[in-house]
This record gives sequence, C-alpha cells and structure tokens, in this order.
Amino acid sequence: MKTSSMRVAGLGTTIFAEMSALAVRTGAVNLGQGFPDTDGPQDVIDVAVEAMRSGANQYAPGIGVPALRQAVADHQHRWYGIELDPNTEVAATTGATEAIAAAILGLVDPGDEVVVLEPYYDSYVAVLEFAGGVRRPVTLRAPDFRLDLDALRAAVGPRTTMMLINSPHNPTGMVLNPEEREAIRDLAVEHDLVVVTDEVYEHLVFDGHAHVPLATLPGMRERTLTISSGGKSFSFTGWKVGWLSGPPELVRAAVGAKQFLTYTSGAPLQPAIAHALGHDAAYFEGFAATLQARRDQLCAGLNEVGFTTYVPEGTYFATTDIRPLGYEDGIEFCRALPEIAGVVAVPTQVFYDDEDAGRPLVRWAFCKQEPVIAEALRRLRVLSGSRQ
Repeated sequence: MKTSSMRVAGLGTTIFAEMSALAVRTGAVNLGQGFPDTDGPQDVIDVAVEAMRSGANQYAPGIGVPALRQAVADHQHRWYGIELDPNTEVAATTGATEAIAAAILGLVDPGDEVVVLEPYYDSYVAVLEFAGGVRRPVTLRAPDFRLDLDALRAAVGPRTTMMLINSPHNPTGMVLNPEEREAIRDLAVEHDLVVVTDEVYEHLVFDGHAHVPLATLPGMRERTLTISSGGKSFSFTGWKVGWLSGPPELVRAAVGAKQFLTYTSGAPLQPAIAHALGHDAAYFEGFAATLQARRDQLCAGLNEVGFTTYVPEGTYFATTDIRPLGYEDGIEFCRALPEIAGVVAVPTQVFYDDEDAGRPLVRWAFCKQEPVIAEALRRLRVLSGSRQ
C-alpha cells in the first residue's frame, strides 16, 4: 500500500512543530515558534464575538468578506499611498501561509525558476516543490544579512519568472534598504518578472527603520502581489486571517488556486481583523516600541550569556552565533538545549540551502512577556560555564 506521495515524503515535519512539541514535553521556555504569549486588543476580540453572536458563522465569500477587503484597501492607501479596488485587487486567505501557497500554485509552472532570499520561511520550499518550481536562493549572510546585489543579479536567468521577497525578513530581521529595493525593482522590470512580497511584519520595524512596500516603486504596482496578515500586527496568530493584494490578473491567479485549498475560512474573524486594521497610528507605533524593548532585553541577555548576537531591524526574532560558547551545529544545539538549560530555540540552518552559512546560527523569539524572557535568560546562564 502506498502511504504517501513523493512530494510529501521528503518534507518531514516542520521545525516549528518539532521544537514546540519539545518545549511541551520538557517544560522548557519556548523562544522557538513565533507566537505571542498574550492576546491582542480586547476591542478586536469583542468584534469577533459580536460577529459570532450576530450569525456570521457560515461560509464567507471565497475572496473574503467585503469589510475586510475594504479595510485592506484603506490600510494600503493610508500607510503607503497604494490605491486598490477592494472588489478585484484584494482577497482574504487563511493566513499569509495560504496566500504564499496560492500565489505560487497560481503563478508558477513546473520548471519556472523563482528567486528567493535564504534563510527562508520553510513553507516557501514546500510549496515551490508542490508547484514544480525551481528555487534560486540568494544567501543573506551574517553579520548584517544584507542583500548581495551581485548574487541577486546572478540568480536571475532566462527561466526566472518570479522573485519571492520577504521584508521585514524572517528569520534574520533584515529590512530592505533603498539600494536593495531599487536593485529588485530594476531586475523585475528588466526581466518582466512577477514579484511576490511577504510583508507580514510590516508594522514591526525598529530603530527608525522604515518598511517600504515594493509595490510603491515605479514599474512595480502592475507586477507585485503583496501578502500580509493580522496575526503578527495584532497578536492573533491562531486566527489565521491573511490577505493578498495587487493587480486583478495576479489576484485572480492566486484565488484560482486558493479556492481549492480552503475556499474560505474564519467568517466571524474577518470583520474583527477589518476593525483592527482601522486602528490609529498610535497602536502600531506603541506595539512596535513594546517589541523593540523586548528585543533589547533579549539581545542584551544573549550577549551576556556569551553568544554573538545580531540585533534585528524588525520582526519577532533575533539570531545568534553559537560558536563562542563552544558549539558548532545549530540543530544539535537546539535539540539538546531543553535538557541542558530548559529553553527552546530554532536552528536557522534548516532555512538555508547553503547549510554552511546557517550551521552555527540559532533564532530566538522575543514576542513574549518580559518575565518569560527574563526566565529564559536566567536558565541560559548555565551555558556560560562552557566558555573555557
């Protein structure tokens, strides 16, 4: 009896599930998977509850409820000056992960080459394999994880049809700078490429850095499919409400795939996220400031333990090099860490094709309460004895 397809057999279990299960089994502090340990705004929860009580419990339209599509259009205009038709240029998805899958399945044919920044969110690899696409990674390297523009240009060839760009970047925390954005734009226009942008951390940038959507650059509006979600901006990761936006033909292609994935989901949650998107700038600025303080707490503590710590410009995550503490392999380190110190982190090398570039790197989440971060750092001090 055949028990799995070839496309699934080689994927294994996502590292996030493995490390979170390890945290539960060992009672470790989980700084691995990127989910907050507090809920988002109460007023957003209240809207979801009221939607349930008011009967919004059956199938939503496949492209999303009108209120959410309008709220996404309003958000993109308010923050970035992007004009969208909510009826043809916006679609709701089951989180950003489904939006990414729908975009790739709807736009990539077998043999098409897709440029992707590595380390990458692991679903990129899985869905590209499902679609038969060929990934062309461009490696972001420590210590600054900047985009190597020569490597980017070299990755684009005659079979390239898409660039899949993630900024603010998970897991490195890099935020594209003006020179990098321009290089991406120039290549996309020159080679007539579709650009899919994963912008789920769009509001979580620090130290005065700015997130600028690639769709705002000249020549990019008509070729960019922009993806985001409510999970990271509002601390409702379990709701899985995401969206994609862009030119009608690109949205149609993605929805063509999405309709046979979930078709629709989260009917009472969509109006709640629509409400959340209407929050004023003070909410977003305050949330980013809170996360920046927790980033600083975690990074300072990791440095004190003895890691080499790379301070991120955005996202939920900080990256460390484990070699100063006498370790070499991130996977071995992370699997042993719960027993050694009672803490879970994620090995970054699983997000690289170039394993040597990621082997000594480990990702830590700071989207946790301050006492939780403090307890994790207290436990990690046991590692300091290994520096002899």
